[in-house]
Order: sequence, then C-alpha cells, then structure tokens
Amino acid sequence: MSETNLEQFREVTPAGRFTLQNSAMLKVSLNGDQIQAKLGSMVAYQGGVRFEHKGGGLGRFFKKAVTGEGVQLMTATGTGELFLAHDKRKVMILDLDNDQMTVNGDSILAFEPGIDWDIRRVEGAGRLAGGLFNVLLQGTGKVAVTSDGEPVLLDTGTPTFADPESAIAWSGGVRTSVRSDVSFKTFLGKGSGESFQIAFEGPGWVLIQPSEGSVVPPHSHGSSGGGGGGFDFGGDD
Repeated sequence: MSETNLEQFREVTPAGRFTLQNSAMLKVSLNGDQIQAKLGSMVAYQGGVRFEHKGGGLGRFFKKAVTGEGVQLMTATGTGELFLAHDKRKVMILDLDNDQMTVNGDSILAFEPGIDWDIRRVEGAGRLAGGLFNVLLQGTGKVAVTSDGEPVLLDTGTPTFADPESAIAWSGGVRTSVRSDVSFKTFLGKGSGESFQIAFEGPGWVLIQPSEGSVVPPHSHGSSGGGGGGFDFGGDD
C-alpha cells in the first residue's frame, strides 16, 4: 500500500490537551501533567506516559469496596501522546466552566486535572439499580464522554424520562429521581420485572444515546452492570 493511501490516517494536530483523532478516538497531549481516564481505555501511546490505578481518595475507595461499584479510573502521567477509546463508541468533548456535570459511569472516558470527581450511586432505585453508578464532576476543564451511536440533547425544562443506561450526561441544575414501571420486556419474558426510568427535571440538559448500553447478563442483585465532534456547552451538574 502506498504511503499516499495512508495519509488519511495520520495523527491530527493537537488543539489543546484533548483532541478528537477521529469520531471514536481521543488524542491526549501530556506535557508533564496528568489526566484521569477510564481504566482499560488506552489503545496506544507515544513518549513517556505512566499509568496508575487509583481509588482517588479514601472516601471514594471505601465506596467502591463496599458497593462493588464498576466505575474504575486510571491516572495517566508524563509527557507524550495518549490515545483513548471505548468499544468503537463515538467520542465527544464537553466543557466545564466552574460548574458541575454528572456522567454515566459507563460513558466516562477522560477528564482534565482541573476537575474534581466523586462516585454517586443512582439515588432512589434501591436494589433495582444494581451496578448503576455515576461520576459527579466539578470544576473547569474538558470532559470526554462516549456514546453508543449519535446522541440527542434534550432540554430538561420539560420533564424528561430515560432508560438509566441511555442517559450519558446531564447538567447540574437538573434534579433526578427514579420512576418504577413495567416494561414490555417483562411481558415477553425478557426482563426481570424491575424496570425503572430516571426522571430529569429543572433547567438544564441531558444527553441521551440511542442504546441501552452494555448487555447485562441475567439479573443478579449481587453483581454490578455497566450503563453505557465536540460539544461546547457547560452544565450546572
């Protein structure tokens, strides 16, 4: 194959710390600093980049140990170019400007060092939520999230309901609650009968992917399941 045919796959010129290499790959430029990224999302790197799996603090580590929660992050530190991806999903770069945003734990890909984070379990769902956990982000910087397909941005000024694994991220002014329901899957014998939706209300937005995320094996209360182009909007959560 001639080199001319390969030109379309050349690295893109960095446009800051986070750059979209293509629709499904994030390029991270490290200059002696560090980022937090989804554990296992590294597909390649060049230069001197080191990886460390951290709990991110005693409180967060304790939460993970007690709940068996599935949101695991790694710290990438050093100097070089890092490439991140997750199951060929579409990657989007969102901006935080001294505000907050919540991201579905399965949809988080990476975020810059100016952003603090914590892990929150889906409130109000009790044991129905299984392993549904979200990452609360606060501060200023860029956040990379993934979507299984092209997402839609909904205005939560109108009460909005979504499958908990279809909601990728939402802004901080949005109130969430859980609404239990019975799904057609239950009548067809394909569900556990524990169907519920997350309700979003208040000024702000929620980003919805056209998928219910990862395929979860037959329901078990003791296991945790996953949920799971830049946008230039900041949220309040």
